[in-house]
Amino acid sequence: MTGAMSRATWLFALLGVLLILTMLLALDTGATTVRLRDLWHPAGAGGEMTQLVLRDIRGPRIVMACLTGAALAVAGTIMQGLFRNPLADPGLAGVSSAAALATACIIVLGGSGAWVSWLGRWAIPCAGIAGSFTGMGLLYLFATRGGVTSMTAMLLAGVAFGAFSGALTGVLIFRANDAALRDLTFWTMGSFSGATWRGIGLLVPFLLVAGGLAAYLAAPLNAMLLNEHNAHLMGYPVERIKSLSMLAVACATGPTVSLVGAIGFVGVVVPHLVRLVVGPDHRIVLPASAMLGAILLTGADTMARTLASPAEVPVGIVTALLGTPAFVWLLARSHRTGIA
Repeated sequence: MTGAMSRATWLFALLGVLLILTMLLALDTGATTVRLRDLWHPAGAGGEMTQLVLRDIRGPRIVMACLTGAALAVAGTIMQGLFRNPLADPGLAGVSSAAALATACIIVLGGSGAWVSWLGRWAIPCAGIAGSFTGMGLLYLFATRGGVTSMTAMLLAGVAFGAFSGALTGVLIFRANDAALRDLTFWTMGSFSGATWRGIGLLVPFLLVAGGLAAYLAAPLNAMLLNEHNAHLMGYPVERIKSLSMLAVACATGPTVSLVGAIGFVGVVVPHLVRLVVGPDHRIVLPASAMLGAILLTGADTMARTLASPAEVPVGIVTALLGTPAFVWLLARSHRTGIA
């Protein structure tokens, strides 16, 4: 126990330092020649440009990347604990596909609606959030019979729902004009280029709810690692834990996906890497995964901004390039150990 806590302490210290360094590097890196050291130069036209770039362009982008990485990693940790499978992903709950479908409807079909005009630039995020929670609710209702939620049924229904939502999104893509097709394609690959402080303000309340639920669920998820029966014998309300877990995943995943698009592999790879170091205790894995997810996605976004500068590579492509080999390794390791 002492050894595990010692490893956890060192891990949190290391992740904290890496997170600060990654954020500073991201703030100092970009297509323009603006650098952090310019903040200490005398004010003037150049000083105003420096503040504009760092405060209004790179600043919200870095914060959004940190929050998104943390949210996806926490959602993945909860899903893996709930399904007792290290290869589980937030996308299995149907949240991402439902958000993508709702977003596609707004981009392709809803541009002339009165309520869309009233919401303005918030129409797509609001639609994505509504779609994600609607999809989660439908899956939960489908998998629940007699007050008991079957995680197997939810998993299978989530796969089917994702395929169906993907088919409907494909129909919308087929109907889209050139402008809508470009917007939709760029959204599906993920990007932080549109990050703003107002968007972060919209995201934060959902993440606070998800973070509070994750803190509450840490100990019950440890019990669920054995099986549902043992968790019930230990005094945990199993069905309530399931519903709160899915709510936490929806709060963490739906709003982030609606704002920045679909970004894969973070929720799969990050929690497993943390478990390799500190073990399966969710009281440690959840916060450590949030920190590592923030580090990895901020670093990936920095790469996306610089690999083809001054053009920008969608961050979803970078995470896929980095995450695919890690995912294949995890799959091979799970097959050898009999986990999956």
